[in-house]
Amino acid sequence: MSTSRQEFIDFFPQLTADIISELPKFGATDEMIKRIKEMIEYNVLGGKMNRGLSVVDTVKIVRGESTLPSDINEKAMVLGWAVEWLQAFFLVADDIMDESPTRRGQPAWYRNADVGILAINDSFILEACIYRLLKKYFRSTPYYMDLVELLLETSYQTELGQMVDLLTAPENDINLDRFSIAKHRYIVEYKTAYYSFYLPVAMALLMTGSAAGSEVFEVAKQILIPLGIYFQVQDDYLDCYGEPEVIGKVGTDIEDNKCSWLVVQALDRVSAEQRQVLNDNYGRKAPAEHALRVKQLYKELEIEKVYRAYEDKTIAELQDKISKVDESLVPRQVFTAFLNKVAKRSK
Repeated sequence: MSTSRQEFIDFFPQLTADIISELPKFGATDEMIKRIKEMIEYNVLGGKMNRGLSVVDTVKIVRGESTLPSDINEKAMVLGWAVEWLQAFFLVADDIMDESPTRRGQPAWYRNADVGILAINDSFILEACIYRLLKKYFRSTPYYMDLVELLLETSYQTELGQMVDLLTAPENDINLDRFSIAKHRYIVEYKTAYYSFYLPVAMALLMTGSAAGSEVFEVAKQILIPLGIYFQVQDDYLDCYGEPEVIGKVGTDIEDNKCSWLVVQALDRVSAEQRQVLNDNYGRKAPAEHALRVKQLYKELEIEKVYRAYEDKTIAELQDKISKVDESLVPRQVFTAFLNKVAKRSK
């Protein structure tokens, strides 16, 4: 039932054309039109697209069809790309706040010579595009306002998560007293889990006839939010322990002073002497010995073993929750498909 990445990408030009075609009625000049087209293609394309593809695949699972009727497929594709557009909006803004040099193997959008701080307004335009597309394709549907409210709620949740992340680890201000297990959980739940895991499924459920506010959405949330947290904990773990040739990057969470799952678990277990080691070495970009000393401390604290125990417990709990899902509400495969992609991943 999986939709191919290429099939998904092939639909993208239709949506870009939708946005571009209505710009003249807003008095857009040729310069504006050219810039908006370039900005959309630069920032929305290029990711793994797992979030967007999940919308289409969930619609297929709920409907029990490996191939969707063309009108249903079009709507599912639009919603899938709406999630990717939302991701692009977040990333353009996030890169400015984090002063990130690159994104997806190319310079972060704001780092381009003709962009700079104007990227802030570009991120607003990317967000606005989502609602232009929803209006075009869903205004006549009974669940149109439910979709709008779902996206607005998810954006708000993600922005709250980003706020806590920024307040916890501000640029060039290292203070491990700000870090805690509870704060890390809030950040990953609100900044990642809602828009990456719950949003795609909730969109598909609305599209396939589930009423907003019904029991099925709470069932989905109870499974997908812990799954999204587990996914981010995995990312934190792989940043330190993953093989660069497998995960596609060299992890820098220690050097970048990230409030990662590893460091908050370490802080929960350290002696006073070990805490001083973290204070002296965490968040230092150079020399490399600082990060190596933190990794050595993780080894002393057996953080890798702690992670393995967390992973096994979380998978077992998720499997138990999924086994209890009432299939008259939603097929269990909706959730097993997500869990199978995430469990024990190495990249």
